[in-house]
Amino acid sequence: MATIDTVKEVLVENLDLEADKITEEATLESLGIDSLDMVEEKCDVEFGEPEGIETVGQLVAHIDSL
Repeated sequence: MATIDTVKEVLVENLDLEADKITEEATLESLGIDSLDMVEEKCDVEFGEPEGIETVGQLVAHIDSL
């Protein structure tokens, strides 16, 4: 499963977001995301509080770089 799909799955399940609203261009702020702990757990990675990540696409790229 692609990282973007995993991130979408986690956000839909945990935050009741609509999957079509979760695009690579969507900002974490616009989606109401204030914690990435659930994404870390699902992806089995630990990235703390990375700076400069404002969009879902940036989050996906960061996870893929780990």
